[in-house]
Amino acid sequence: KRPKSYCITAYGTELLNASATMKTKIHSLPLLRRMTFASFLIATILLSWNNWAGIQFVHAAATTAAPEKAEGVIQLTAKNFDKSLSDGNAWLIEFYAPWCSHCTRFAPAYEAVAKQLHSEKNNKHNVKVAKIDGAAERALSSRFSVKGFPTFFLVNGWTVREYAGNRSQENLVKFATETYEEVEAMPFLFGPFGPMGQLRSFLMRSGAWVVGLYENLTQTRGLKPLIAMAVLCFGGIVVGLIMIVVLGVFMMSKMKQD
Repeated sequence: KRPKSYCITAYGTELLNASATMKTKIHSLPLLRRMTFASFLIATILLSWNNWAGIQFVHAAATTAAPEKAEGVIQLTAKNFDKSLSDGNAWLIEFYAPWCSHCTRFAPAYEAVAKQLHSEKNNKHNVKVAKIDGAAERALSSRFSVKGFPTFFLVNGWTVREYAGNRSQENLVKFATETYEEVEAMPFLFGPFGPMGQLRSFLMRSGAWVVGLYENLTQTRGLKPLIAMAVLCFGGIVVGLIMIVVLGVFMMSKMKQD
């Protein structure tokens, strides 16, 4: 397990390196686009930092608690995802869908993978085996850029590798314990724990929230669809204008100081 000071330095370095690659492009944008981009960047940085802070808090609590012994495949959701992955182990994660016939046929073999990896001790890292209902947990699917089912990832800290081989118990076990180093890791910027992954998740959750609000206005409140859409559009415009004004004041004051 890596010390906390290393985690802070590593996270800051990854985030700064990712931001530096976009620095020249930002300065070439017009003021309004620059302000809009800045709002998204600030939001994603805050989301990423909130995700890291939550992991560190849970990790500190987990080190004092008795370790849990898992046998079968662990079910992960948006509520327990970050908490579970903060235990210092590597995680082999399957994104599946209940209606996917390939996922259903492979389920017994994946259970065997879980029992084998949970009972073995690896010299490099211990591996826990989990699955996520990608059809229900769309925010998590968006973070990992899942394009089909089943899809497998090996997550070790902020390092994420996607499995692209044949689906079999032997191949998955070998990938999780030995051959994963031969697979190129996802870039941090576009990975599930980086700014773009957090932004995708935020947009998916926001979209689901807007749809839920629309259904509440039309079904519970009894508003007509056009009126409900007008209310949502007006609210979005108000929120956008407030963000632009706040960022504009902040940027103008900074320019005067310079």
